[in-house]
Amino acid sequence: MKLYNPALPVVLVDDDQRTLDTFSLMLKSAGIENVLTVADSRTAQECIAGRGASVVVLDLLMPHLTGSELLPRIKQTNPEVPVIIMTATNDIDSAIECMKKGAVDYLVKPVEQSRFLSSVQTALEIGGLRDEVNALKGYLLSGKLKNKDAFAPIITRSPRMFALFQYIEAVAASPQPLLITGETGTGKELIAQVAHGLSGKGGGFAAVNAAGLDDTLFSDTLFGHEKGAFTGADTRRQGMITQAEGGTLFLDEIGELSEPSQVKLLRLLQDGIYYPLGTDIAKRSGARIIAATNTDPRELMAAGKFRKDLYYRLCTHHICLPPLRERSEDIPLLVAHFLDEAAASMQKNRPTPPPELFTLLSAYPFPGNVRELRAMVFDAVARHRSGVLSMASFKHSMKHLPPLLQPLSSSSNGAMQLYFSFSRFPTLDEVDDYFVQEALKRTNGNISLAASLLGISRQALSKRRKKESK
Repeated sequence: MKLYNPALPVVLVDDDQRTLDTFSLMLKSAGIENVLTVADSRTAQECIAGRGASVVVLDLLMPHLTGSELLPRIKQTNPEVPVIIMTATNDIDSAIECMKKGAVDYLVKPVEQSRFLSSVQTALEIGGLRDEVNALKGYLLSGKLKNKDAFAPIITRSPRMFALFQYIEAVAASPQPLLITGETGTGKELIAQVAHGLSGKGGGFAAVNAAGLDDTLFSDTLFGHEKGAFTGADTRRQGMITQAEGGTLFLDEIGELSEPSQVKLLRLLQDGIYYPLGTDIAKRSGARIIAATNTDPRELMAAGKFRKDLYYRLCTHHICLPPLRERSEDIPLLVAHFLDEAAASMQKNRPTPPPELFTLLSAYPFPGNVRELRAMVFDAVARHRSGVLSMASFKHSMKHLPPLLQPLSSSSNGAMQLYFSFSRFPTLDEVDDYFVQEALKRTNGNISLAASLLGISRQALSKRRKKESK
């Protein structure tokens, strides 16, 4: 059961001590250690007020103060706490009345363990989602971050990224899975580390890259193995999940997991249990799962390569990181940061970037995103000798000119279509004029960059512009 927040107990209220012991043991066997039992209904409210509660399981027929009387009192003082009624009374009218008073479920004794745990799990989900909605409301209304320093490793001034930061703060402490999607190089692991830091968990952060791992290697890496599990297994080995105990397990590139590995991950998410290689004895995990992929899981599901039940388990919380081309306002900040980093690592003076560099970079689609920009800056600094930073290495890294990689703007497409809406076919001079104007538009009137995009010299473009002005 992975939805348990150990900060608040699950409170069991029943006058039968054997019932309290039985259901307390059920919860603890499912990984819920913080359980508070109350045998006297008159002290229930005081106990909840003092210790708090994530869920209250309430017997209906008790001496002194019945569950029917206690239920509305609990909901009045603690309206956010889910309450489950558990009683030997199998009466529809009683069940309806309890639900009207705010109960989330009605269980009739004797209750099977699976039914009881499922009910508590659902109640924990309801409480957790309510807390997260309230947190999100608070962030949206305040428009501020409570832990701004936690996001210092992420260089940005993008409003879109700032909105994601607010969401991360709201869900960071949740024990439920977090799925991070985005193109390669957008910083998915960095976001996972920030979420771990904000979670308040005392355990460590363990990262596993699932790319290229077959089922056996995935299981061994993640869950470990017992001595003699396979040829060469001379000693017992703990998996990465042990390193993440009480903390965060980050699974990168989960879109490449094999079908058997997906089943094992699903079991881990659903029940919080796993099996090291070489044993059929289940172990329980207390790690929060954060997964990431640079492919769209919905496309993988449509192609039959990813389990739907696993996807819906993983995406309880979902962050989709925007590509760099959709937050181009961050390019100057990132370039400045990487220039400092590169200069320091190479023990060089920090070079000055020319203003037209940012115009050039903003026209490039960056298929490798922030990671690609960092590589470009480091390469340019390595080649740099003195003076202003040369743009030659950037142009070389881009390989293809931006117009070949980016579609024309909608206005540009419309302009081209106008040529063909008439019976007369455009002349070569008209087409040339159009592309000259488009290049100048994309480079904010920079003659050198526009000439580079057109594949001609600066002098040739200047000569053409003078000719047109006559």
